[in-house]
Amino acid sequence: MPLCTLHLLSLTTSLPNFLSALSSTPTIPLVTSRVIRWIITPTTLSHDPLLTQSPPWDLLVILPGTAGLPSSLRAHIRAEWRITAGIPKSIVSGFRERNERLLHPQEGDVPGLSGALDRPRIASSAQHLELTDELRAWIGSAACPKGAVSMLNLLSFLPDKKDSYLKYGAAFASSIGARRGGNAKIVGKVVECSDGCREWDEVALAHYPSAKHFADMAGSEDYQEVNQRLRVPSLRDTFILMTSEVSLGRDREGAKL
Repeated sequence: MPLCTLHLLSLTTSLPNFLSALSSTPTIPLVTSRVIRWIITPTTLSHDPLLTQSPPWDLLVILPGTAGLPSSLRAHIRAEWRITAGIPKSIVSGFRERNERLLHPQEGDVPGLSGALDRPRIASSAQHLELTDELRAWIGSAACPKGAVSMLNLLSFLPDKKDSYLKYGAAFASSIGARRGGNAKIVGKVVECSDGCREWDEVALAHYPSAKHFADMAGSEDYQEVNQRLRVPSLRDTFILMTSEVSLGRDREGAKL
């Protein structure tokens, strides 16, 4: 199983300057994505290295292999948190072409909203992947990116609960996520974490055609029935970080800055 490395970066320079410097190196990321906001924060695992970083994270870079970022970029990086994960060859092979189609869909690729946002299920916290009034208002504001979003998920399973999560994943892929354009485009097994935490199990990068499609899912009764029954009871800890993929200028990738 090929290894990939996921880097969360806090930058000393502007994001356009860093992307320009990255594009001048031979490194070709699988994903380069601007960090937008936390959806779910970790409660215990890797809490301090992830949440006490100030200023917060700017960029997610996913690279094939374990060589890391070029040394020429180090002066542009204030802080870094990374994980190494084994990602199936079937995902890595042809990923850029599949991702291009997701980020730049053709007519008919993107499903419409289900209508759940007309009368959404609202919770007091998003920690169980539920829609809150604050998140709903933010998604409707100018601060929210208007194009596709990529949600970075990190997962730690309770003992003997992985099968429950796999059932949730199957339901996400076949119905509750897919009908909103949700696509778990990267899924891998965590091998190593830069902060030494050994309890993270799995990483996933989930695509949604827009933040509204994500909210349409999170605020729906059909999603929450499966989420509360299968996903929530299976997790020891988790986080979800919303990102928006950006272009390095070599080809079309994601949202422009």
